[in-house]
Amino acid sequence: MATSDRPGRDDGAPGDPAGATAPASAAPSAADAVRRLDDPDYPALTMSQAATLLGVQAAFLRSLDGSGALSPHRSPGGHRRYSRHQLVLAARLRGLLDEGHPLASAEVIVGLQDQLADARADGDRLRDTVARLRDELPEDQTDDA
Repeated sequence: MATSDRPGRDDGAPGDPAGATAPASAAPSAADAVRRLDDPDYPALTMSQAATLLGVQAAFLRSLDGSGALSPHRSPGGHRRYSRHQLVLAARLRGLLDEGHPLASAEVIVGLQDQLADARADGDRLRDTVARLRDELPEDQTDDA
């Protein structure tokens, strides 16, 4: 499964916000550092930090990595790094596992929940577009609609 809170949309690599990848010789500015931390896909947290924030053991995060449910970014030294999106996904999976769902089912449920949220957002956008277009029609045409 994917690594973000939206299945199929993230391969575990960090996002690349503007200014996030500076040349090796240039030290990132404070503004760049803050921008990276604001990026929900930036892998800023170590496994220990992620486990503490989620209230789980590091072994749980390793098991998600091993099963392919979550693929954290790896530091140059091979250490796992987690983004905020990945923590949200891990927390959602943990909740479903705590309810008694097997991991494979939990992954499917998360995927379906995300598809439903996307479909609802699409419906909202379409309704807004229809309302805007109706508002743009001349008065004499709105009676026909």
